[in-house]
Amino acid sequence: MEIGIDSFADKREGANSVQSINNVIERIVFADKVGLNTFGIGEHHRKEFLDSAPFMILSAAAARTKNIKLISAVTVLSAADPVRVFQNLSTLDLISGGRAEMVAGRGSFSEAFPLFGFDFKDYDDLFIEKLDLLLNIRENEFVNWSGKFRPALNNLPIYPRPIQQSVPIWLGVGGTTQSFARAGTLGLPLMVAIIGGNTHRFRPLVDIYRQAGKEAGHGPDKLKVGLHSLGYVAKSMDEAVNLYYEGYAKMFTKIGRERGWGPVTREQFDQQTGPLGAIVLGDPEQVSEKIRRHSEALGGIDRFQFQMDIADITHDNLLKSIELIGTEVIPRLN
Repeated sequence: MEIGIDSFADKREGANSVQSINNVIERIVFADKVGLNTFGIGEHHRKEFLDSAPFMILSAAAARTKNIKLISAVTVLSAADPVRVFQNLSTLDLISGGRAEMVAGRGSFSEAFPLFGFDFKDYDDLFIEKLDLLLNIRENEFVNWSGKFRPALNNLPIYPRPIQQSVPIWLGVGGTTQSFARAGTLGLPLMVAIIGGNTHRFRPLVDIYRQAGKEAGHGPDKLKVGLHSLGYVAKSMDEAVNLYYEGYAKMFTKIGRERGWGPVTREQFDQQTGPLGAIVLGDPEQVSEKIRRHSEALGGIDRFQFQMDIADITHDNLLKSIELIGTEVIPRLN
C-alpha cells in the first residue's frame, strides 16, 4: 500500500502567502526524505487556499525531490482545457523524471465554473466530455476529436509527451454510483474521497467499480483503489485531537454554512475519529490499525492519502506528523 498526503496549500487568515506556499514545498521535500510514497496538491479557487495552479507547486517540488510521486489531486477537469491539463501533466513528468500523476475530478466547490466561463448545470456533461478528450490525448500524439464544449481537434499533435508511456490518471469520486461504474468501465484507478460518515458504507460502490472494470475486460492491475481521508498522526491520541479539532471544526463549520449544514459539534467529531468513522487520527499504531480496517472494509486499497492541512495545524507540527508517517506508520503497514 502506498501512503501519502494531499494538501490544499492552506493559507490561514492573515498569513504570509509567500511563506505559506514555500512551506508546502518544504513539506513535499521532507515527505520525500522520510519515505512517503506520494504527495498530492488539490485545486481550488478560494481565498483560504493557494492551490489554484497545482502543477506549478508540484513542479517546484519536483526539482528538489527524487522518489516521491507528485500528483495533481484533484484537477477540476470540468472547468479546464484538457489540452493544457495534459501539457502541464507532461511537463511535470519531464521535470520529475517520470513521477507525475493526476486525479481528475469535478471538484467539491463551484467557484471554478463561472470563473472560467462554464455553466454549473453542465457539471456532469462537461466532465464526461473532457475526460474523454484527456484520455484520447494520453493515448495519441495526433488527436482527432470533437465535442460540444470545445472546438474540434483535427489530426493535431499535442506536445510535450510525458516520460511515462501511459501517465497515471486516477478518477476522483465522491458518492455517486455512475462515477464508480465509469471509472471501472474506463479501467482507471479510483480515488475515493471520504471526509465523513463510515468508510464501510462505500464498499458496495467499490464493488460496482470492480465489477464494471471486470466486465469491460480490465485486469486487477488496472483497477486500483485509493482512499483520501482527513487525518493526522501525533505521538498520542490526546495530542492529535488537541491539535486537530479546533481548526477542523472551524473549517467545516464555515463550509457547512455555505451549504446549509449545521455547525460541527464535538460529538460528531468523536464519532468520526472512532473505530468506524472516516477521520484517521491518533498515534502511529492507532492510525496504522485504522488504515488496515479501512482497507479491509473496502476489499483492499492500494493507496491511502492523508488530508492534514485544513485544520490550522502549524507547519512545524505538520512536519512532525509527516516524519511519524514515514518512520512509523509506513513500516507498520508494510
